[in-house]
Amino acid sequence: MAKEKDFPLIFDMSKEGRKGYQLPELDVPDVDLDADFEDEYIRKEAPELPEVSELQIVRHYTALSKRNHGIDSGFYPLGSCTMKYNPKVNEEIVRLPGFSFVHPYQAEETAQGAMELMYDLQTSLENITGMHQFTLQSAAGAQGEWAGLMMIRAYHESNGDTERTEVIVPDSAHGTNPASAAVAGFKAVTVKTNDRGLVDLDDLKRVVSEKTAALMLTNPNTLGLFEEEIIEMAEVVHGAGGRLYYDGANLNAIMGYARPGDMGFDVVHLNLHKTFTGPHGGGGPGSGPVGVTEEMAKFLPKPVLTKKDNQYTFDYNRPDSIGRIKPYYGNFGINVRAYTYIRSMGPDGLKQVSENAVLNANYMMRRLQDEFELPFDQHCKHEFVISGKKQKKLGVRTLDIAKRLLDFGFHPPTIYFPLNVEEAMMVEPTETESKETLDEFIDALISISNEAKEDPEIVQDAPHTTVVSRMDETLAARKPVLKYEKE
Repeated sequence: MAKEKDFPLIFDMSKEGRKGYQLPELDVPDVDLDADFEDEYIRKEAPELPEVSELQIVRHYTALSKRNHGIDSGFYPLGSCTMKYNPKVNEEIVRLPGFSFVHPYQAEETAQGAMELMYDLQTSLENITGMHQFTLQSAAGAQGEWAGLMMIRAYHESNGDTERTEVIVPDSAHGTNPASAAVAGFKAVTVKTNDRGLVDLDDLKRVVSEKTAALMLTNPNTLGLFEEEIIEMAEVVHGAGGRLYYDGANLNAIMGYARPGDMGFDVVHLNLHKTFTGPHGGGGPGSGPVGVTEEMAKFLPKPVLTKKDNQYTFDYNRPDSIGRIKPYYGNFGINVRAYTYIRSMGPDGLKQVSENAVLNANYMMRRLQDEFELPFDQHCKHEFVISGKKQKKLGVRTLDIAKRLLDFGFHPPTIYFPLNVEEAMMVEPTETESKETLDEFIDALISISNEAKEDPEIVQDAPHTTVVSRMDETLAARKPVLKYEKE
């Protein structure tokens, strides 16, 4: 395992007697733990926590923060993740006392402003997607997928159609799609991609049957290509009695130009932390609202936020609902950020987001197509996939290229996905990056490609300038160090 360079652990800095905190005066009754708890629950020895000064701990965590890559510190071209700039006005609005101090247990009449924001956000998402009604309850896209599939399951069961046990998933789909299908009790069935990178309509007709509950689809798809035959696909699935599920991971490419509801989708989930600028790094917090057509609305998770006589309330009287899927009403802070973004941009601004995202992706793809293999040579949407097959013949893998990008100060793109492209690199520049940044990233990739031809070892041994050098991947997988052990 590679070792860090001259960066002591906080335990190494510890000296007995140092203290970097001040506790406020106790404002609750003092408790004698020995008297109130069983002896087996009482710690016999004090925990071995580091003892450092306030200045040491501030410097330590500040130094750690500088070692993390974030959208505020550099380009983050992860394909299908839309790691774009988080406007700081979002943070100002979400910290307003009426939003930051609101509590889900307080009486509804005291939280009307927060509920109005949620209701208006739902309405905006309905307009953007062409769906009838939304819930904000889902905590992330994956939970939104599961909730949507559970509603589709409830829909079929309500019609006495209990033999629909299969969900069709393209071979280029996000990994969460088949996983969500399995968790919802369905069997995932694969539909192939044709030689243009789109769903093979003939293969879809082959796999659709009376067992089909739904087709899960991202459009544009994971290859960054718009499914041109989406209307025909909807007719095939609906004709067989199935429903269409829209994975909203790539909505950033089509806002203002196309709506899933108009394409024939019955259920949609969105990723507010992707398309609508909620902070996305570190695993969350996320938000995965789910929208449905009118015939599916009665199955929405409860409670459902409603408006009557200019008052907002949560409706629990939903006998056909799939039930509550999350405590309270969703990740409210992310919802506030998304609402702020939508109101700041307006319809024309959201449309321009799509235009710029598509323009940036096509510009990068065309500049790189001569140096790397382009598996599908057609205009892309917001992201594109190139292949490192040429470089692999020289002994340099896509993984090596990704590691070498770190030396140029860039976060690598998504690699080895989608699975149906050998040595894949999936790049999403988003709309928020300047041409100068795009050119710097392109030039870095071209430089690495030249190194693969002239000095492949420098790429194979990368990274060279980072705090942690190349890991022994096998050792890290088989013998991971998961906790600190005092010597």
